[in-house]
Amino acid sequence: MMVKQWKGIALGGLLLLAAGCGNSQNEPAAPSASPEASPEPQVQALQVVLDWAPNTNHTGLYVAVDQGYFAEEGLEVEIIQPGMSGADAMVASGEVPFGVSYQENVTHARAEGVPLVSIAAVIQHNTSGFASAQSKNITRPKDFEGKTYAGWGGPAERAVIESVMLEDGGDVNEVSIINAGDIDFFTAMHQDIDFAWIFYAWTGIEAELRNEPINMIYVNEYSDSLDYYTPVLITNEKMIAEEPETVEAFMRAVSKGYEYAIDHPREAGEILVSQVPDLDEELVLASQEWLATRYQAEAEHWGLQKEEVWTKYAQWMLDYGLMENEPDIEKAFTNEFIPGYGSN
Repeated sequence: MMVKQWKGIALGGLLLLAAGCGNSQNEPAAPSASPEASPEPQVQALQVVLDWAPNTNHTGLYVAVDQGYFAEEGLEVEIIQPGMSGADAMVASGEVPFGVSYQENVTHARAEGVPLVSIAAVIQHNTSGFASAQSKNITRPKDFEGKTYAGWGGPAERAVIESVMLEDGGDVNEVSIINAGDIDFFTAMHQDIDFAWIFYAWTGIEAELRNEPINMIYVNEYSDSLDYYTPVLITNEKMIAEEPETVEAFMRAVSKGYEYAIDHPREAGEILVSQVPDLDEELVLASQEWLATRYQAEAEHWGLQKEEVWTKYAQWMLDYGLMENEPDIEKAFTNEFIPGYGSN
């Protein structure tokens, strides 16, 4: 898939939804169970909203459903796709308790006082970068000069191109940047477009399978500040304050899901395809193999986040004028709910 950057998050005016009402004191008491009867286990139904169409970034969630990890925690989880308001707004408002987002979105939200919190890094390092057909002979950022970039008009796109080009002695003013809307990477490459921003784990793997060789320039190879977490799992401050046990249970199940995907990539890919049949199985399985060693990478536990990663990216955003206010990094993320690391 091509990378979609945030276009500014209109969340500042949102209010978290009120918690559900408790039982009325005037309700008649339920009949007492007989001594032999076992109490029915309570199941909590909840939703998690994706950032985009289902793909291998989300495999751990689907595995947790399929393998019964959520059920083991007393959770009945429905995975949904974002509505018109987007995943960030749905989670910030309390409409949905959990979601998939990106560090850039959460950082910008926290700068605006929006109470989103990242509770896990799905992948330890940024696997996105600028891709081009090999025939274009674009092998380094300076080669962007005189070329045309296709994007969505997001405020971070030009800044990222400029940032990596400066590291290579290039001039972003020599790049033609156009808004191509939702055009896909392969269609773009067959038009008068030279390069685009993609996630290699999906679109790069697809290029290999289509026998359309590409050159890939990863953004984190030119700037430590751009080695941010993308994607991340999010919740809101109210969930953490009022339902920490639910957050802990959710994260225990999700962690098992991603650990399964790390240890059994083919089986995990087959689970994803079984739950989302419209996906290309060959692409899913190849992408899953590529991501298996990258979900956790060198981290002690899957999902762990480093303060320096959040701090560097926030400073980069401030330096490039992508936000006016400095976010409170300590409130932007937490490792508290990582099994084996946090308090649970």
